[in-house]
Amino acid sequence: MCAAEVDHRVAERYLLKRRLGKGAYGIVWKALDRRTGEVVAIKKIFDAFRNKTDAQRTFREIMLLQEFGDHPNIVRLLDVIQAENDRDIYLVFESMDTDLNAVLRKGTLLKDAHKRYIFYQLLRATKFIHSGRVIHRDQKPANVLLDASCSVKLCDFGLARSLSGLSEGPEGQALTEYVATRWYRAPEVLLYTPGVDMWSLGCILGEMLRGRPLFPGTSTLHQLELILEAVPPPSEEELLALGSGYSASVLQHLAARPRQTLDALLPPDTPPEALDLLRRLLVFAPDKRLSAAQALEHPYVQRWGWPRLVGLGWEKRWERLPLQRPRRLPQLPLPGP
Repeated sequence: MCAAEVDHRVAERYLLKRRLGKGAYGIVWKALDRRTGEVVAIKKIFDAFRNKTDAQRTFREIMLLQEFGDHPNIVRLLDVIQAENDRDIYLVFESMDTDLNAVLRKGTLLKDAHKRYIFYQLLRATKFIHSGRVIHRDQKPANVLLDASCSVKLCDFGLARSLSGLSEGPEGQALTEYVATRWYRAPEVLLYTPGVDMWSLGCILGEMLRGRPLFPGTSTLHQLELILEAVPPPSEEELLALGSGYSASVLQHLAARPRQTLDALLPPDTPPEALDLLRRLLVFAPDKRLSAAQALEHPYVQRWGWPRLVGLGWEKRWERLPLQRPRRLPQLPLPGP
């Protein structure tokens, strides 16, 4: 059944075990590399170059993942195979057991230590890409891969952008309209800043703490309503900084709504340092949110012994330092397939 769906060059090298998922743009399989015996994940992208947008997305993901190398918290791209029909592309990745979304949907699998360690690794990955002036723009639980030892790999860089040499104007703004799943999307979706990722990370942290999404909006307007009910409203200067008269007028209207506090959305036993970090990430003004580097110094994750090295930034030798996994962290009971 699977063999008929793949190019013969892929089938010769990889033994397809089972299909992990299928969407509008492609299929993902778990497979075995016949040469090395390594278990891998193969992502088939249908008609990858059907239009300019799809071609850019595919090319961007390949180039960025090749540039990132072997960072311990970013999924490794092992191979790229172009189908004989010159339309489909196969991306071969290292295999992980599950993703954070699947774990969260199963209920209370994550203990406090798991949540801290997962978030620490997410911050590591984010700091790394930000130091290279790259923003992911679609961080969400489904793009956080996990294994039983609680190792994290950030994946799906199809919507990522480099901040270097960005063109400004209507075209640049239009490209951001579809970016990020709504529940994890920053209010300033029209702006390119690392703060976009930090907002998404705040939403992920909040979901781990709460057990369900913080802001499950059913529309863009509803999303803003939920955000502004829990996050301090923006100042007039922050509204103007959006650069969109429509967004500013909508937000000004919503800011007058009744409010609750972030802690009201979380369980009463939420650690105080977790709530403090969440408040510092879910700030309306992107330039007032903690950066990934600053968040790594926060007490919520600082216990993992983040190395205090200065000036190495994008150089990969810094980020390749051994990940300091806590000795007593229990294995993560993963949900079944």
